[in-house]
Amino acid sequence: MAGKSGRTIIAEEKFSLKKLLVRWETFLVIIFILVNIMNANISDKYMSVPGLFNATNSFLSIAFLTLPMCYILLIGEIDISVGAQVALSAVLLGISFNAGLPMWLAVIVALGVGVVCGFINGIIAIKFTELNPMIITLGTQILFRGIAEMILKDQSTGGFTSVKWFSNLYWGKIGGVVPIMFVIFVICAVIFGVVMHKSTFGRRMYAVGSNKLAAKYSGINVPKMRLTIYTLTGLFCGICAVFASSQMGSARPNVGSGYELDAIGMCVLGGVLTDGGKGNFIGAMISVFLLGLLKYGLGLVNVSSNIMLVVKGALLIFAVMIPHLNLGRFFKKRAVKAA
Repeated sequence: MAGKSGRTIIAEEKFSLKKLLVRWETFLVIIFILVNIMNANISDKYMSVPGLFNATNSFLSIAFLTLPMCYILLIGEIDISVGAQVALSAVLLGISFNAGLPMWLAVIVALGVGVVCGFINGIIAIKFTELNPMIITLGTQILFRGIAEMILKDQSTGGFTSVKWFSNLYWGKIGGVVPIMFVIFVICAVIFGVVMHKSTFGRRMYAVGSNKLAAKYSGINVPKMRLTIYTLTGLFCGICAVFASSQMGSARPNVGSGYELDAIGMCVLGGVLTDGGKGNFIGAMISVFLLGLLKYGLGLVNVSSNIMLVVKGALLIFAVMIPHLNLGRFFKKRAVKAA
């Protein structure tokens, strides 16, 4: 931009290799490469392209929850009821289908249930601002899971395999190789990433996460944004329930158990901080595939699921610790002592 003085003002930040190398996303890419090298060495079946695509199906149904969870964490809140929302949506999908509704309508019911659950979370959060979102969603987690268990008790409802197009949502492949679910996830991820980093809504989310009061006085409708994001989260819980039901061919009240921890863990490992206002969407997506392929690779050599939990936990603790370590000060002291 040129002024009357003839000077040019450049608004874009210059590329810096040093800044690129110290970014958390760069570190995640390095870990991702190392994980793939390790997996390729411990199992000669790992580098099979069809096998890798099949592996994505095992974790992408949960990964759908990381998309809105990034938004929830970015505004400085948390939703630990997503697993219970998935369960209730799946149960009502099954009940609706077995009551005689066509499957496409049962899917709409599941999505609608998710939207209502998310809307309830949002309404409570904006009407009772003194309550911590964790407490709110802990309560609704118990409520939604309890309703699902009241409906089916310890039973399951199924018969979904009789509807071929519904089974193909999870098991179907394009060209016999690329899973349909993978393509849908990529499309959704691109949309979420663009909105988060390239839209006015995304900039407002960062502002709300940094300081809700300042965002309010700058003209941002904070309650409306919170309600929108919680409702969007509910919608994607419904989508996750549809894919989970397609995978199993049935619905149970215990489906979705632990999904909230996996979704939050993937976001946190990706660098989306729980205190809000900081995070990069691409980092969360890298962590989705990092953790998913790590689990797949270790599973090929029959590594215990308990060991996988230990590895995942260690990675998450490391991810939380790194931003709080003053490495620059540490290396400066070492340099002074050496001199």
